[in-house]
Amino acid sequence: MDRRRQGLLGASLMLLVALSSPAVEAAEDVLVAAVHFPPYVVKPESDPNSGLLGELVGALNEVQSEHRFVPRATSLNRRFDDFLQGRIHLAIFENPDWNWQGVPGTRIDLGLEDAEVLVARAEPGRDQHYFDRLMDKRMALFNGYHYGFAGFNNDPKWLEKNFNAVLTYSHESNLKLVLRGRADIAPITRSWLGARLREQPRLREELLVSDWEDQRYRHYAILHPRAPISAGEFRAILQKLRQSGELERIFAPYGIEVSRTAAGSSAEAGGAD
Repeated sequence: MDRRRQGLLGASLMLLVALSSPAVEAAEDVLVAAVHFPPYVVKPESDPNSGLLGELVGALNEVQSEHRFVPRATSLNRRFDDFLQGRIHLAIFENPDWNWQGVPGTRIDLGLEDAEVLVARAEPGRDQHYFDRLMDKRMALFNGYHYGFAGFNNDPKWLEKNFNAVLTYSHESNLKLVLRGRADIAPITRSWLGARLREQPRLREELLVSDWEDQRYRHYAILHPRAPISAGEFRAILQKLRQSGELERIFAPYGIEVSRTAAGSSAEAGGAD
């Protein structure tokens, strides 16, 4: 057999071995919670890849090939059960204060910070002192959200009783209630408000925005104990995006602060955070 035929035969054998080898494995799916939380996720039931989550997932998949991050639609109230049952592996844009106490999993600091501010309709003579007392105001609240002024208690009946609250399922609805005089105050996520003010600059004259923040929160990811990716692997992928400037590109335009250092330490949580 001449050398040319030997070379072709050898190459063919190597290809067959590679194709049949168990070492050639598909990327593992990491199921990421997609919860309606504009501008992070918008209408997850129809498009789990919408909003900032879709951009982040795209970047996570682009920078590595061992895992495939896949958004899976859930809801604010259903996400805990979905997480506990393993229907999602990664709850993202979360905070340990938001009822995650006692839920087993690893808390991973994303190094992203956002805040909640209060908005009211701008009127003559109305200034920042308008926000000094909230108990006597009609509040428009996002059902399922946790607010600092309410001690992070998101029980609808308690909020309706103590804050004369109307609960809706969108910042858009709450903003309309305020502008139409059907509610006095609405807490709005700074990132969402910033996006809306860029789209509709006239709102700057129609709204009074609080100088103080109802809460400033650091975003965390919460990783299921049996997830197909480890906390160390996920943090290493995040760090690549941080160092390349990709996290800054995605989040900074929305007023979300991006830490320039490595993501904070991760911690296992069982009975407590």
